[in-house]
Amino acid sequence: MQWTQIYDPFGHWWLSTLVAALPIIVLFSLLAGFKVKPHWCAIAGALTAVLVAIVFFRMPLPLAAMSFGYGVAFGVLKIAWIVLAAVYLYDISVETGQFEIMKESVAGITADRRLQVLLVAFCFGAFIEGAAGFGAPVAIAGAFMIGLGFKPFHAAALNLIANTAPVAWGAIGTPIHTLAAVTALPESDLNAMIGRILPFTAVIVPFWLVRTMVGWKETFEVLPAIAVVGFSFALTQFFWSNYVDSNLVDIMGGVISIVALVTFLRFWKPKKIWRFDYDERANVLPPPSAEISDQFGGEWPADTFDGYSKARAYTTSQVLKAWLPFAILSVFVLLWGLPSVKLAMNRATTPAFQVIQADGKKRPGPAGWDVPYLHNAVYRAAPVVTKPTPEAARYDFNWLSATGTGCFFAAIVSGFLLGLGPVKLMKIFWRTLVRMRLAMVAISFMLGLGYVTRYSGLDAVLGLAFTRSGWFYPFCGTFLGWLGVALTGSDTSSNALFGSLQRITAQQLGIDPILMCAANSAGGVMGKMVDAQSITIATAATEQVGNEGIIFRFVAWHSVALGAIVGIIVMLYAYVFRWAVPHGLQFVK
Repeated sequence: MQWTQIYDPFGHWWLSTLVAALPIIVLFSLLAGFKVKPHWCAIAGALTAVLVAIVFFRMPLPLAAMSFGYGVAFGVLKIAWIVLAAVYLYDISVETGQFEIMKESVAGITADRRLQVLLVAFCFGAFIEGAAGFGAPVAIAGAFMIGLGFKPFHAAALNLIANTAPVAWGAIGTPIHTLAAVTALPESDLNAMIGRILPFTAVIVPFWLVRTMVGWKETFEVLPAIAVVGFSFALTQFFWSNYVDSNLVDIMGGVISIVALVTFLRFWKPKKIWRFDYDERANVLPPPSAEISDQFGGEWPADTFDGYSKARAYTTSQVLKAWLPFAILSVFVLLWGLPSVKLAMNRATTPAFQVIQADGKKRPGPAGWDVPYLHNAVYRAAPVVTKPTPEAARYDFNWLSATGTGCFFAAIVSGFLLGLGPVKLMKIFWRTLVRMRLAMVAISFMLGLGYVTRYSGLDAVLGLAFTRSGWFYPFCGTFLGWLGVALTGSDTSSNALFGSLQRITAQQLGIDPILMCAANSAGGVMGKMVDAQSITIATAATEQVGNEGIIFRFVAWHSVALGAIVGIIVMLYAYVFRWAVPHGLQFVK
């Protein structure tokens, strides 16, 4: 069975676009407007996508069903498994009491909530994004902030905003690798271009993050620390993406920004410590010495917490032991990201067949199974591609080399080193699985929705609507990437969906394809905070399932505003700083 995608079944592009958008409208209306639980929203959105594809775009039922199943299977192994394993490691840290020491070690660096959110949500979150990605930083850093005393709502919302600038290099550069594969453009050029767009937002987001939590006055009080975090991360991001590689951009940026901030705080402290009004220690503190900052918190003299910090001091060895699980996580994820290690594991455990890459060479090692009925059965047509092109559908069941498996092994090793036995580890894992079950359902169905959208051509219909913007396309094309992430929950998936369309459209409009393909990924990162998958992970990790709609409404305007900033940056590169778009760049070996 073969089927060619239809992009205008009604003969009116605006009507076809409106119908193609129905799954998104259903998803976000239920989530934000009717406060339906996210797993039901994801199920409803996925079913709507299947019905729209079959009824209006005339996609054969077997192809629609298989594309949905393919997406669900991808979501379980590639995303839900990572999040589950990462939260499992966190639960082990809590069970052994090490998380309490981690929490106090951060509190010992600074008691100021503004600086804590920079250190944990932005810097530490960026590190976890680089190591695992796919929602893990929101889960782990969100839980971390609750341990520090943040309310669950603030922990979830602030982490969603913070997890933006690093996303393009998440999970050892997976979005960049995918973008290069689907566009057949040089990865080094794409990587460098993204590294010339997002550093600007890396400077803006820390300021934005603090300002979201407090007023203007309180934000400017910690401006030196914000600048240290923003510029240290941005400069590392620019240097690593332009002169080294695409794998360790976030990991190095996270580490260097943490070191820079901690070092800076040894020599500089804010004049007053800002705390939330609801802080659990507020009842033992003296009354605020300054006016209340806003409805959330107030200020105390800088030395108020000195005694508290000293009373709960830990030795260096205790602190290092407490951070051991996350150090082990970093080692495992880095090992799992090495091509030689991944290839060796795949050869031993993954079904094999030959895959021809974009450069015409055979992909080394095993690569999984062809999805029955779906593989090469769906054809994309003009104007999305220059000639009819079959859509591959290969499911690489790389259960051992999957990033989630590396995270899981890191959790097991950490548990043994911290003194837990096999039975205890099994009990903790069962509790984690029960707690995350609905989030895993939501993640899987969201990917099912995304894959139906891709194979039915609904994504192309939406994308073609953006191409009608003419000279304004650099701005609108950036929001096409934003839409892709908001739809699928993944910058990787957004690049897979719209990467080739961005290249074709850019060439038709006389805009540099390197720029627009990079803009897809750079714009996509700002859609991360509003996708149902990330919000579901955030609420599951912070134990506030049912508040998804409230969180969505809170972060939505932040997402659009930051996306617009990226769009303006891309417009400047398209028409003012064209010379800054890289071509033929080679990484330093």
